[in-house]
Amino acid sequence: MPSYTVRRAPATPEFIGNWDGPVWSAAETAQVASFHPKGSDHRPATAVKALYDDRGIYIHFRVEDRYVRCLGTRPMDPVYRDSCVEFFVQPTPGGGYLNVEANCGGAFLCLYIEDARKLPGGAFAKSRPLAPEWFGEIRTFHSLPSVVEPELPGPVTWQLEYFIPFALLESCAGPLGVAAGQTWRGNFYKCGDETSRPHWGAWSPIGEPLNFHQPGCFGEIVFAP
Repeated sequence: MPSYTVRRAPATPEFIGNWDGPVWSAAETAQVASFHPKGSDHRPATAVKALYDDRGIYIHFRVEDRYVRCLGTRPMDPVYRDSCVEFFVQPTPGGGYLNVEANCGGAFLCLYIEDARKLPGGAFAKSRPLAPEWFGEIRTFHSLPSVVEPELPGPVTWQLEYFIPFALLESCAGPLGVAAGQTWRGNFYKCGDETSRPHWGAWSPIGEPLNFHQPGCFGEIVFAP
């Protein structure tokens, strides 16, 4: 099981995409490098960093990509169809998890999933969307425009940086306590279902089934003291 240590932020990130700046240089870098064989030969180099403070967790993706496309602009649009990065986080082992899916234009799809079994029609056995008011609390920086269409076939490096308040997670999972010293579970992903080169990459490998919703495959998310 891979493990990622979320270090305490030395200061509040500036939300300007400063990947190697004084704040984000304090974070460990994880690689989303396990790509599913059902995908195309496109394997975008995808790195992610995470930091935390008393208010919440900061996530920063950097993607060296091609075939970039982005159409979703509203909360709960199907952003996984676009050039997309995802963070699934399970604060309580064995409990539900929040999937934070975001396209390169900064639109988010978030569900709290307690039973990931699929029902006829594709719905989860037990899930609920994030309450609409919380989307306004997700502070975001994205380096690309909100809409990218037509697709960009050439090389492009893009970044997505966002902040998830612990209060948002508690609205789904209940009281979490002080994060420092805790070990959660989770995974980081890269996908692009309806780009010209579909691909599905993970930080913690998902195995043969092409399914990101496998809590048993999540890695450890460790909050440094």
